[in-house]
Amino acid sequence: MTVTRRQAREWAIQMLTAMDLNPPDEGEDFLTPYWEEISALEEEPVKVPARYRRFTEERVLGVKEHLPEIDAKIGSHLANWTLDRLGTVERAVLRLGVWELLYTDVPPAVVINEAVDLVNWFSTPVSRAFVNGVLDRIAHEKNEKGDRQ
Repeated sequence: MTVTRRQAREWAIQMLTAMDLNPPDEGEDFLTPYWEEISALEEEPVKVPARYRRFTEERVLGVKEHLPEIDAKIGSHLANWTLDRLGTVERAVLRLGVWELLYTDVPPAVVINEAVDLVNWFSTPVSRAFVNGVLDRIAHEKNEKGDRQ
């Protein structure tokens, strides 16, 4: 299996979803068990190159560190919804997308495209438009305000 950034983002979504369903204790090494579980789920054994492991972990730890700000940003862009009403996968994809929009130099179009593809892979086609709309509004707001975190 060839590992790509897309694959690394898929792992990040799996980890964020697992964290949402079963939050780790403060100070707990929660990444190692996730890597073991992800490895067990793959059809063939995967040797994750260090750079992709770092890429994945940077995203997971970044979302965890900034979760209150990320959730507030998402919540402020949900029309007639609340964060806890969203599906777990949609919440994880939005959290990753918002973290990448606010805390990295990844171009917004790439962030949104990756998020839409991920939610389509893990969820339903209906979720594509929803995730696209929320992230697009956040990207435009950031651009208008020059909101560089």
